Amino acid sequence: MNRLEVQPTSENVKSTKLGMALWSVTAAFGAYFCMYAFRKPFTSAGFASGTVFGLPEKTVLVVAQVLGYTLSKFIGIKVIAEMTSKGRALGILILIGSAEVALLLFGFLPAPLHVFALFLNGVPLGMVFGLVLAYLEGRKHTEALAAGLCASFIIADGQTKSVGTWLLGLGVSERWMPAAAGALFLPALLLFVWMLTRIPPPDDHDIERRAERLPMDGPTRAAFLKKYAFGLIPITIAYLAVTIVRSIRADFAPEIWKGLGVEVVPETFTYSEIFVAAGVLLTSGLSILIVDNRKAFFVSLGVCGFGALLMCGTLLGLSFGRIDAFTFMVLVGLGLYFPYAAVHTTVFERLIAMTREPGNLGFLLYLTDAVGYLGYVAILLGKGFLASRGGFLAFFQVVCWITGVIAAGCFLTCAAAFARRRAAAPIVEATGEA
Repeated sequence: MNRLEVQPTSENVKSTKLGMALWSVTAAFGAYFCMYAFRKPFTSAGFASGTVFGLPEKTVLVVAQVLGYTLSKFIGIKVIAEMTSKGRALGILILIGSAEVALLLFGFLPAPLHVFALFLNGVPLGMVFGLVLAYLEGRKHTEALAAGLCASFIIADGQTKSVGTWLLGLGVSERWMPAAAGALFLPALLLFVWMLTRIPPPDDHDIERRAERLPMDGPTRAAFLKKYAFGLIPITIAYLAVTIVRSIRADFAPEIWKGLGVEVVPETFTYSEIFVAAGVLLTSGLSILIVDNRKAFFVSLGVCGFGALLMCGTLLGLSFGRIDAFTFMVLVGLGLYFPYAAVHTTVFERLIAMTREPGNLGFLLYLTDAVGYLGYVAILLGKGFLASRGGFLAFFQVVCWITGVIAAGCFLTCAAAFARRRAAAPIVEATGEA
């Protein structure tokens, strides 16, 4: 029996690639969105009825979870950098399942043991992002895919707080609400993780454009850091500052909104973050239009610097009464997420692509994340002194000003350092040309 072979046309190939790209970004977005339901809903509660260890209960709970999350980032420097493709999906489910068990303990244990439960909740969740991102990196359209992933934690931050507020309105207690919120998202999590397992690895064309992504053992990590410390140090400092303010804005959003004179309702968190996510998706996703890896790297640093300056301009606008509370939260969010998302989607992706160094995004992101969250813990512990001089909004404005100035200077320093390095010792890219 003769069988007719149908040769794939260019249109069919493009259609297939587009379909897989949409599948990939949906899977990554959905999986990480669901993770946030196990991490953030508790922050929508006020916990204003008491203190723990002589400190406001909510501050202690946020610090406890962030300490666990920070520990996870340090563990991830090794684990995520050395991770192979086998076991990623199972790893995601085990990590998030462990976080839900910790939330059940949070509801069950008496004070102050419930604080330790929230620490345990943060430990597994910090490694989920690296496992999800590993499905997307090293591809022609990585920036667009990773932008969708970044949009998930921007939108999910607001949406999961809204879910938490909704559950509280239904009468669920502050202690049991976080576990209830996580349970609501378990079926969707299973679906999206299954979708991740159906994403094929980068093809030969992707590897030619963006370099092969390989696990990094200890000597390989040390060699990379030694070679590019001149640029990685200022990026890490800027990322540290941005992470601190981004985390404060996320974890204490109700307090900031109240300081701005806005009554908090479930939709408050959602609407502002939709605008922020749209801006980040646009700027990060458009990076795929820049084919030249070196040019894309410097453009992404420019986007980071612009975000820092936008934040400073927004603070001035609020001081002079030129913008309202909603516009302030959206513009500050954009100013923070432009550099935060660019580092996740483009800066390190194009750094590996233009240098052709053996490595992966997980190592670089977890290195900077670990430093960033460690700084956030430090600023939380010192928050009481600063906040006493004018309330939480005043504290938030102070750290925004500091971050804007530091981040703008660091990204400029990084760009100048790589430009000088290029002039002194040209970086060889995929084409083999200097």
